[in-house]
Amino acid sequence: MRLGKWIAIIFLLGIFAFLVPAIASDHGVAATHDTEHGSTHGAEHAVAETGHGDAGHGGHVNLGEVLKLWSCIPFACMLLSIALFPLLAPKFWHHHFGKVSAFWAACLGIPFLIAYKSTAVHEILHIILADYVPFIILLWALYTISGGILLKGTLRGTPIVNTIMILIGTVLASWMGTTGAAMLLIRPFLKANSYRKNRTFMVVFFIFLVANIGGSLTPLGDPPLFLGFLHGVSFFWTMKIMPHMLVTAGILLAIYFVLDTYHYKKEGLTAAPVEEGEKEPLKLVGTHNFIFLGGVVASVLISGIVDWGEINTLGIHRAVQDWARDGFLILMGILSLVTTSKRIHEDNDFSWFPIVEVAYLFIGIFITMVPCLLILKAGLKGEMAFLIAAVKEPMHYFWVTGTLSGFLDNAPTYLTFFNTALGAFYPGMPEAQAVPLLMTESSIFLKAISAGAVFFGSFSYIGNAPNFMVRSIAEEGGTPMPSFFGYILKYSLVFLFPTFVVVTLIFF
Repeated sequence: MRLGKWIAIIFLLGIFAFLVPAIASDHGVAATHDTEHGSTHGAEHAVAETGHGDAGHGGHVNLGEVLKLWSCIPFACMLLSIALFPLLAPKFWHHHFGKVSAFWAACLGIPFLIAYKSTAVHEILHIILADYVPFIILLWALYTISGGILLKGTLRGTPIVNTIMILIGTVLASWMGTTGAAMLLIRPFLKANSYRKNRTFMVVFFIFLVANIGGSLTPLGDPPLFLGFLHGVSFFWTMKIMPHMLVTAGILLAIYFVLDTYHYKKEGLTAAPVEEGEKEPLKLVGTHNFIFLGGVVASVLISGIVDWGEINTLGIHRAVQDWARDGFLILMGILSLVTTSKRIHEDNDFSWFPIVEVAYLFIGIFITMVPCLLILKAGLKGEMAFLIAAVKEPMHYFWVTGTLSGFLDNAPTYLTFFNTALGAFYPGMPEAQAVPLLMTESSIFLKAISAGAVFFGSFSYIGNAPNFMVRSIAEEGGTPMPSFFGYILKYSLVFLFPTFVVVTLIFF
């Protein structure tokens, strides 16, 4: 009861702190707008219709120029909750993470709706329907389909075999998603190395490469790139960061092989597994699910090529092909569930908890980051003008985007600095016109943002959704994993940081 009371008090204070200045600011803008155009309501309606509310286009109110920096506090609190609660109150977090996410979403959403009414409704609906829904549907489809594929047989985890498995996972990650590739290979990888004494570093490098860096070549690979795809970045544009990925993956794979070889030899005779019965030949079960994976790839690719017009859903204009893609992804996931044996899911230890956790947390993240995105899109006219003014060079975008991706979450961080670049280089320009220019004349900046978001997602457990999934599966299988800060101090700073410095020197 005490905890509930404190939550209620914080919630009410949060509403009061946000609402009073917001209404004051809104009235100030309304007065100015009424003088110039006669009706604030008309401006709100126009903003709701256009979906952007850009200043300078018919005099519409631009919320990004009105909102204060502290309106991003719920977003920061949401991400800090994800980082700290699992460490400080793991039992509470395990049972109530959905409530925490809903709490911070409400702290932002309720006063935001009261202060800005129809404009706020439009902005929240827009980020849910245009960003969150397709994002979570893609993750769900990849997670579901990959859960129906099982590698059976006797496999011995030698340094060469392990390096090859991680390499295969790194390649697959761009085409079946970091979530799909990680879920497909982590259990066979752990099983193959069950006889090894030191397995912790193996899982960490698996997270580095399969759950993150390997997914940098297509929008299917990693959530931030998919968000970029949804905002107009062409499907194959991300292939332009292949040199960056090859250098990064090459360095880390070489380091891994040396480490694995060292520990393998150090274990001596204990490295030889105990032979129990006949060896079972390797084979894949549930291979028909690769057809559904192919359907996922095809549907995402086609949705970025065709133009079937738009449809208005609750005031949000969205392309028909995007809705069709989402529906097809759901169909692929359902077909996978219906056609896959329950025994395969049982042998894979398949459960819905990881994807449910991601869904609950990300709805809070997406809603609370609405003010941040609006402020950034306002460019030098918004409260984050100091950040836009400071982040100028490609290396700045790589490291700032990357650092925040490693300690917050790489999907919203990518979207944040994607909008930062648009606001910096093409302020006031509609997104449909600005994104093609960002891909061409300012491509090095988009490369820096994309590489930073994907690569640095491996810097901590909270950098990317699959990181936590892999950690949980490894611990359930008996592999000890480092703590949040142990992961960073013992592995990320030692191996990732120098690698990213090399990437910066070569490319940015």
